[in-house]
Amino acid sequence: MIKSLIIILLLLALGALILLVALRLRDSHADAALAERLESASAEPPPRFSAAMLEGLPEPAARFFRFAVQPGTPLKTRAVITMSGTLALSGDGSEQTMRARQVLAPPHGLIWPVRLSGLPFVTGTDAFAGGESWSRFRVFDLVPVGRISEDADHRRSSFGRMVGEGLFWTPAAFLPAAEVGWDRIEWRAVGDNSAAVTVEKDGLVQEARIDLAADGRPLRAVFPRWSNENPERIYRRQPFGGDLSEFRNFEGFRLPTMVTGGNHYGTPEYFPFFKARVENVTFL
Repeated sequence: MIKSLIIILLLLALGALILLVALRLRDSHADAALAERLESASAEPPPRFSAAMLEGLPEPAARFFRFAVQPGTPLKTRAVITMSGTLALSGDGSEQTMRARQVLAPPHGLIWPVRLSGLPFVTGTDAFAGGESWSRFRVFDLVPVGRISEDADHRRSSFGRMVGEGLFWTPAAFLPAAEVGWDRIEWRAVGDNSAAVTVEKDGLVQEARIDLAADGRPLRAVFPRWSNENPERIYRRQPFGGDLSEFRNFEGFRLPTMVTGGNHYGTPEYFPFFKARVENVTFL
């Protein structure tokens, strides 16, 4: 009797392991397929940046692009960003060391596979591309601890992330003259040292603002994100943002390599759960 029970338990455990491995392989295939799609650049060479492309933009927006893009730079909009830093996922605010390789390609999408150190170690992926998005996290790279997909609220939130991060890491994607494929893109001044952009793609609309130094260097990026990161766990628009510093030149773009951000930016509830140091940016 005991022997039979042990055999049954072993068979059940083996079946569960097979299912987990199959799910992990399916997730890996989806991640790889999306990364390959986002990294596939157009066969046509992109236009090169010139001052004439800034005509008609409000002064703060033009100042931002003059800082972020050197004259003559090919206006590439798809980037692979390797980063390290810390991430706080738990409610107590404890941080874990992270490493990630993000493919960022506004307006087409993003994918952010990340690995967190610790015991148990955690791996996961945040992704957005057109009509789909997902967040999938696992302990020991196998056991699911959080999965969201095929959810309209998550898709809207992920679109906001792509816009917010793309603004300072892939600035050419937000230059109207580059014509990268937004359904709509509009810039407006917000005072003397801030500019806001509104973009639309496939029915999703997002605004994001950058605050600038006198030389056009972006100090912070802020946007109203559709999120349920609140005590009520209700999706609503709430401020999300981050501080930008330690700029370096990557292929003609001056980009921040230190980004600290989180939910409820600018309010007493703000907690910077994301602290990233960029190691390299490669434009495709």
